[in-house]
Amino acid sequence: MTKDPMPNAFRPGAVDLPPGEAALVARRQAALGPAYRLFYDSPLHLVRGEGVWLYDAAGKAYLDTYNNVASVGHCHPQVVAAMAAQAGVFASHTRYLHDGVLNYAERLLATMPSALGHAMFTCTGSEANDLALRIARAATGGMGVIVTENAYHGVTLSVAEFSPSLGAGVPLGAHVRTVPAPDAAKLGPDVGAGFAAAVQAAIDDLLRHGIKPCALIVDTVFSSDGVFADPAGFLAPAVAAIRAAGGLFIADEVQPGFGRTGAGMWGFARHGVVPDMVSLGKPMGNGYPVAGLVLRPEVIAEFGAKARYFNTFGGNAVAMATAGAVLDVIEQEGLIANSRDVGAVFADGLRGLAKDHACLGELRAVGLFLGQDIVTDGAPDAALAGRIVNGLRAAGVLISATGPVGHVLKIRPPLVFSRAHVALFLERLDGVLRRL
Repeated sequence: MTKDPMPNAFRPGAVDLPPGEAALVARRQAALGPAYRLFYDSPLHLVRGEGVWLYDAAGKAYLDTYNNVASVGHCHPQVVAAMAAQAGVFASHTRYLHDGVLNYAERLLATMPSALGHAMFTCTGSEANDLALRIARAATGGMGVIVTENAYHGVTLSVAEFSPSLGAGVPLGAHVRTVPAPDAAKLGPDVGAGFAAAVQAAIDDLLRHGIKPCALIVDTVFSSDGVFADPAGFLAPAVAAIRAAGGLFIADEVQPGFGRTGAGMWGFARHGVVPDMVSLGKPMGNGYPVAGLVLRPEVIAEFGAKARYFNTFGGNAVAMATAGAVLDVIEQEGLIANSRDVGAVFADGLRGLAKDHACLGELRAVGLFLGQDIVTDGAPDAALAGRIVNGLRAAGVLISATGPVGHVLKIRPPLVFSRAHVALFLERLDGVLRRL
């Protein structure tokens, strides 16, 4: 069966749209082609954002509990000012000496374990993971990549080959092996041992086919698999297994990074491991296209001796000023602690709501990243999840669904989310569930 990576996507012709919106959809299809998708049964025409709010063309406000791109809030004035100021002074690449890229690299590295000593910059998380793969191949001499069964790591050719959540239309590479998500229901009560055993089995299968392992790469909250963050520490045995096989561990922090877990800046830190490489993306520039890769110096040595790295826009002066402002806001506004505290309130509220609504199954949450199972008679119900997502959209709240069958509500609001915003979300979710 072909898997739809956007289970709640708009399908042209499925609903009657107002004439103006229908015309806009037609223009979009004509100009952008058939591969693009829109969220929701009825597409959302957004024109403005501020803080945790997005506004449509009619002026209606939507509480944004989905977009981790705007990690410190849509159009944060401090970030916008830094971006505009640098754009008005100088904007160029990294082949000229410039303080901006060095200042940011040093600040970024200071948030990481000391063993991670170099930073490289790209424009997107996809590019960061593509670069990580190139470096891993040079460092290990291997090709084999291990990912989880519904992982998403990007859209470049090489990265799409190990992003199974993109669906059957994007086949996995012959050098790729998948392992189950770290779900106790699949792996048993000792998740760490079960996940490590699955990784070891994938290593063994690669070797049986004459493929040397290169890397284990995971999103450290396993967001596309349905959000699996606990118990803290379970990743360590799997990391040991890939290293024993001569491969590297790449922590994909595009979604959990920059304080979202509430336990520190980086999701991998909860597991007591130091990755060989850490890929960064979306939240890094609060909407400005900046991403990067942080790595151990010994990992880049072979690649750096034989190849040069250059990216016209990766690490440009405007990107670095913008990213630096994001770090400033995270620190000045205490957003890591806010993620921890408000995330705990959010999780408690959802568990409380589940007492009145049997369709709210298991909740998996860490900080401001929550995965809420939607079930009917205990079984995953993607259709109901889709109705809830669209019902919330009608009620002025934006979320999405994820997981292998699309039955997990994916909730990851900007880090400036407050207790009042949580209360509003819960009130509207309760209303949607009662109507359904």
